[in-house]
Amino acid sequence: MRIGILTLPLIDNYGGILQAFALQKYLSEKGHETILIDRQFNERPFKPLTNIIKKVFFPKLFKKQHEEKFVKQNLEVFINKYINPKTEPFRSSKALKAGVRKYDFDAIVLCGGATVRRSLPVKGIDSKGVIQAMDFLTQQTKQLYNRPIEGEMISAKNKHVIVIGGGDTGSDCVGTSNRHGAKSVTNFEILPKPPIERSESTPWPFWPLQLKSSSSHEEGCERNWLINTKEFVTNEKGELTALITVEVEWVHKPGKRPQLIEKPNSEKTWPCDLALLALGFTGPETTISDQLGLELDTRSNYKATNYQTNVPHIFTAGDMRRGQSLIVWAISEGREAAREVDLFLMGQSNLPTKGNGDLIGV
Repeated sequence: MRIGILTLPLIDNYGGILQAFALQKYLSEKGHETILIDRQFNERPFKPLTNIIKKVFFPKLFKKQHEEKFVKQNLEVFINKYINPKTEPFRSSKALKAGVRKYDFDAIVLCGGATVRRSLPVKGIDSKGVIQAMDFLTQQTKQLYNRPIEGEMISAKNKHVIVIGGGDTGSDCVGTSNRHGAKSVTNFEILPKPPIERSESTPWPFWPLQLKSSSSHEEGCERNWLINTKEFVTNEKGELTALITVEVEWVHKPGKRPQLIEKPNSEKTWPCDLALLALGFTGPETTISDQLGLELDTRSNYKATNYQTNVPHIFTAGDMRRGQSLIVWAISEGREAAREVDLFLMGQSNLPTKGNGDLIGV
């Protein structure tokens, strides 16, 4: 059977790569042919990226003796199976449909990620100098490996940079800005400062609520918690010059959602030439779901039962199905979806499954 897998952008997303690996590995073991399509449409795996995967990323996940075997078995197959976007431009759902007809896919797995970026509904959000973090970071990656860059180059050199949001993306923005030569780098988070030790509310094996300081933070960064951005201030040319913020607190009441309260007389103006929004993602874009007739759930994710959408031969996995999450979930979702696809196509499957083994409440 022939299966099309729509993946996350390969240039900057390890989760997408590993999810595609999991799907390809398990389905190929059952004799299915898999064709992988990069949802970014204009990139192709290139040598520097494979070197990053081999030398930087996989050693963190696998013991040394396992790394070479894993890469040899999966990476080369992954690249060899790849559809060249220059000749197969799946730039829209209509083109994807045409590709489905051309390649006569027996099933499709959509694992293109949660890519609708969260923004801020405040004055000045469209100012020149307010940039989505992934635009900044992806452009930097392309520049490092001499890849074509669309639009104006984004640089933090000699600028006051404010990174709004935390996590790995915020940390990467901090480090990259410092290496560009920023005048100052400041980080805002709207949540309270986490405890230095693991919180009792998140015991093992849950993801710990705990203060994390990366090497990027150690390079230099002023970190601020319980800060909410109220306005992006611009000059007569529409260029960002400052941010206005307010201090906040979270009020918790039993049985109700936490309420965000502004502290009176706590407004502050911060000089800023470049604001990077590292606010996460709200879900997958609806272009494909609209044109393929896929239903959404209450959180705007692609609705699926056992990874199968309301269109029987179309499956979905990862962030498209469950919302923005972690790499370990990407791998797990790829494995579980592979089993459901195999079961759908063959009527039975002996591929492994964790069944109902998920942690309660995750």
